[in-house]
Amino acid sequence: MLSTTAAAQLPSCWYLIPSHLNVHHHAQQKRKLTTLSLANADSRIPLRNFYGLSLPQTHNCSKGKESNNRARYNSNLNQNHRHLLFLQFFPDSDTEDSNNQNPRTRNHCQHQVDEQREFKENKEARLLFSNMWWVDVKAALGQRINLEGILCSTMVILKDPKLAMPHISVPDIRYVDWAELRRKGFKGVVFDKDNTITAPYSLKSWPPLESSLECCKSEFGHDIAVFSNSAGLHEYDHDGSKARMLEGAIGIKVIRHRVKKPAGTAEEIEKHFGCEASQLIMVGDRPFTDIVYGNRNGFLTILTEPLSLAEEPFIVKQVRKLETSFVSFWSRRGLDPLSQKLLSDPKPCVKEPYH
Repeated sequence: MLSTTAAAQLPSCWYLIPSHLNVHHHAQQKRKLTTLSLANADSRIPLRNFYGLSLPQTHNCSKGKESNNRARYNSNLNQNHRHLLFLQFFPDSDTEDSNNQNPRTRNHCQHQVDEQREFKENKEARLLFSNMWWVDVKAALGQRINLEGILCSTMVILKDPKLAMPHISVPDIRYVDWAELRRKGFKGVVFDKDNTITAPYSLKSWPPLESSLECCKSEFGHDIAVFSNSAGLHEYDHDGSKARMLEGAIGIKVIRHRVKKPAGTAEEIEKHFGCEASQLIMVGDRPFTDIVYGNRNGFLTILTEPLSLAEEPFIVKQVRKLETSFVSFWSRRGLDPLSQKLLSDPKPCVKEPYH
């Protein structure tokens, strides 16, 4: 009679990894989260760090060895459960040392930091560029449109035209006798810049005037300054760079100020020279800016003709023509300038330049 034999399932057996291959946990090491599936377990156990590795099921092992291995496995499993519970209450992020990060993680974090820094620097650069662009536009418009000057000029024309009449009129500063002005008791000289001692918007003195500037320096020493609506004016020269360049080129101090001529007081100038404005000389090429400002504050005023009109903006040329026509009209009508206590007769202070 045939007999059948049921083929019994061979027992499964677990091999333990040698101790030198076990992965041990260290409190200061950071590892990525790992999900490990344990054979013959009821569910998947998420582990932050694993301590034993399982091998696939094999056959041909004795029951005694299987029982022994299962006991050891259960012991390791219980340890894993206890460690998982410990990690839930005490996450390893609290005890990790950031200096021992995984190199890939550390490189990724550093890359993010670098990107954020680069984005911030680019944003600041764009903001700075936009601010500088707007400052330059305002400065350019301000050089062409002087709202304070327009308002003041209107008041001068309607109420007090004497403010636009200079005490002395000369073609340029070479016709001024600086020694005679010094003998009359004047203590300092204030120059306008553009078209008075330099070409428009230039930061170098007009070459034919250099000898006269040196003569002025020999008489007044360091009591000479530039007071301009370009270099030194905060709206146009907000960082003072143009003023510093002009000072280096001509050797004359540039007074910094915030209010355009003819508006404003002589406070900055009087503070620089240490004397009253009535003891100072204002030299400029614009009747409704330099001369009006000087007369309003008590200076001796000297009007010069413009050095060059080629570089001057169109609107400035038109305003200059209008100013000159008004001054010429008032002069023909016999309108005299305001009196100046140190100089009753200006004729001795005018000379023919040496050629």
